[in-house]
Amino acid sequence: MKKYTLNLIFASVILSLLSCGNNQSADTRTIPVEILKDKIAGGWAGKMIGVTYGAPTEFHALGKTFEDPIKWVPADVRGSMWQDDVYVQLTFLMAMDQYGIDAPAKKFQELFAKAGYQLWHANVQARKNYYDSIFPPQSGSPEYNLHADDIDFQIEADYIGFMCPGMPQTANKIADKIGHIMNYGDGVYGGIFLGAMYSAAYFDNDISRIINQALLSIPAESDYAKIVKDVILLHKQYPNDWRAAWNELNSKWGKVQICGAGTTFNIDAKLNGSFVVMGLLYGEGDPAKTMEITVRCGEDSDCNPSNAMALLGVIKGFSGLPVEYQNAVKAMGDSLFVNTTYSFNKAVDKTLQYAQKLAVENGGESTASELKIKVQQPQAFPLEVAFPKLVFDKKVNVFADQGWIMKGKWNSYGYFNQWAKREIKDQARVSGTKGDEISFSFDGTGVSISGNWFKDGGKADVYVDGQLKRTIDCFFNFAKQQHENMDIYHVTNLPNRKHTVRLVVKGEKRPESEGTNVYVTEAVVFKTADKINENYKFSFQK
Repeated sequence: MKKYTLNLIFASVILSLLSCGNNQSADTRTIPVEILKDKIAGGWAGKMIGVTYGAPTEFHALGKTFEDPIKWVPADVRGSMWQDDVYVQLTFLMAMDQYGIDAPAKKFQELFAKAGYQLWHANVQARKNYYDSIFPPQSGSPEYNLHADDIDFQIEADYIGFMCPGMPQTANKIADKIGHIMNYGDGVYGGIFLGAMYSAAYFDNDISRIINQALLSIPAESDYAKIVKDVILLHKQYPNDWRAAWNELNSKWGKVQICGAGTTFNIDAKLNGSFVVMGLLYGEGDPAKTMEITVRCGEDSDCNPSNAMALLGVIKGFSGLPVEYQNAVKAMGDSLFVNTTYSFNKAVDKTLQYAQKLAVENGGESTASELKIKVQQPQAFPLEVAFPKLVFDKKVNVFADQGWIMKGKWNSYGYFNQWAKREIKDQARVSGTKGDEISFSFDGTGVSISGNWFKDGGKADVYVDGQLKRTIDCFFNFAKQQHENMDIYHVTNLPNRKHTVRLVVKGEKRPESEGTNVYVTEAVVFKTADKINENYKFSFQK
């Protein structure tokens, strides 16, 4: 690995002098290539360090803070080679290498869908959508992705900000295309907000100012912007007590509405993004303190410190990180991340090249020693709301009597769980016989029918209130994954009254499937609320 010899203090002095020089126009910034590369390296290293720091705690604290000891040593950073926080966005870099920055979103979805690594939530739905011929932006839309507000794009948009120093509008344009592969609304805003913070961090080391600057890239009326502003407010009210701030924030925003509805499992982008902001504000620029607080906020507690530490990496540069962190990353500098052609060193080099290319394309100048960037003012992304005022009502298991009617031979599916070392009975109802029907009736404005995506999955026609909506396919056998209890069909924005969803087995399958089975596990019912959090006041506001 190439050595980064400039320390943070020296880099900051040079940047300050360059920014204030007489030949420096008000809308440009000049950054030496070595400092730019140092900051890019710091961002990638921070990403890797943070995700492995929090990995053992992921989802161990749901709806509460994590209070157990955090066991991590810098050598653990090697585990980042198997983390989706890193390998997904490296695939997007591979797509850029192969097809160009301006390639259509479908090309990025294709490489991502065909990669050999495993995926979850909005990402795995986007992979499934690709094989069902549902392409961006529909693949991330609320109609075809119940995980539209999930954290996925937020944890894999770092590279966009890394390659857009001082160019938040350019970052927005790239994020618009990539983010809608798997997300929508707040799910996309998470990636835009993080990318805008990285973009600002190349020329600013004030964390509060960076956060406020990044807010200008997302719509102020979005819930994502509102929760970040709440964290800022709570930090001012409780400047030395992050737990008090966390308790207030969780009381207002912690209830799970869509993905994970009816549980304490919360993978919502805006809540987890607020924990990134909380860790940054209370961490005060200290890497260890920032990571610990971010992890202790709970929920997706490996992704969140990964984002927070990546921002500190850009601010400080690789050379400004603790020496033991630097040495741990250097030791694996040429190791390839799973199912990619990228190592840390290659990621740094390619990101630098793309940063130079984008700067020139947007009115800047590039030489061997420095990069002049035409600085862009943030512009807010248009407002998107995935599930307006939709709230969880109830879950109804398929073996319950309420609402379910079956015609034909729907058998009980069960299996022996190797991990739990016990028999799982009545996991799903299953039929592969043409013409067999299963229906569910409910009162509300939306419903998700859950089932299994298996290698013997087949097709079914879905009717809502007697009207054919579309054909679904329950086959899945990609990257050695199959999935239980997935959303196989959902519909929202219905009139608030009684509705019936009916699935009719077609007895058909795609060529690679081993069967025609349709598995059904439960229904998740939603209603529409008049107001969500609109009149909520924190304790100090009452």
